[in-house]
Amino acid sequence: MQRDSFILASLFWLVALTATAQQQVFNDTFADSLTSTQTRKQLNDLPAGEYLRQTFSKGNKSINYRLLLPAGNRKQIKYPLVITFHNSTRIGTDNERQLEPLARIWLRPDVRREFPAFVIAPQFQTRSSNYYPDSVRHCLSSKPSEDVYLVFELIREVKVKYPQIDTNRIYLVGYSMGASTAQNLINIAPETFAAMVSIATVPDFVNAKGIGQKPIWLIHGRQDDENPYEGSEHLYHALKGNRDLLFTTYNKLDHNLITIPLLLTAQIPAWLFARHK
Repeated sequence: MQRDSFILASLFWLVALTATAQQQVFNDTFADSLTSTQTRKQLNDLPAGEYLRQTFSKGNKSINYRLLLPAGNRKQIKYPLVITFHNSTRIGTDNERQLEPLARIWLRPDVRREFPAFVIAPQFQTRSSNYYPDSVRHCLSSKPSEDVYLVFELIREVKVKYPQIDTNRIYLVGYSMGASTAQNLINIAPETFAAMVSIATVPDFVNAKGIGQKPIWLIHGRQDDENPYEGSEHLYHALKGNRDLLFTTYNKLDHNLITIPLLLTAQIPAWLFARHK
């Protein structure tokens, strides 16, 4: 019964979020501190040992990352690659703290069963994305650090090592600084990625034309005073005409609570898996 309910929920979101025109959705869901604590605890209690500890090096630069293999990992099957980026509180070198809730979604037994994928969770040693005033739009915009370019080299290495990766289904997911990093990457090389989920971002406008037809799900809380909501509004309008752009506004959520309604559902995996190049 639980499996059937999960599949039905996945199908519901797949239908609801697969659109033929750019759309904005407003949601009045509210998450209190108790719900937030319980939700995060449920994910944090999942054993993370299946996320393999890895380090990628090139020249004098390196980046730690964790790698989750798809459940079963059958050589004759092609699997998506999901790259999930942490926020600024997870910067470090322990190769542990980057496993924040968005990375732990993929450890849930129901998600592992219904949405098998390779998942990479890099950890940056310094800020991966920096913010600057945008004098044209009067909001903040983001630019990538040099370490972000290592991610492209990491993707190349992992694709060689694991030929089961479906290069038509490489997905980006990020929260806060990680969402900005995801946006930086898709702006640099939109042809590499099939879709992006960007939560509470400071946007990157540098290649709006180049990403104008990419599947993008923007998620932001209207009460966000850390990475202001207006940035995602500006990006939504800059991408006008993108038929596969969804902008979800949580009217009652702030920066710290914005991910809570997404963590124990099938929304993110179902939306991503419906998209490919």
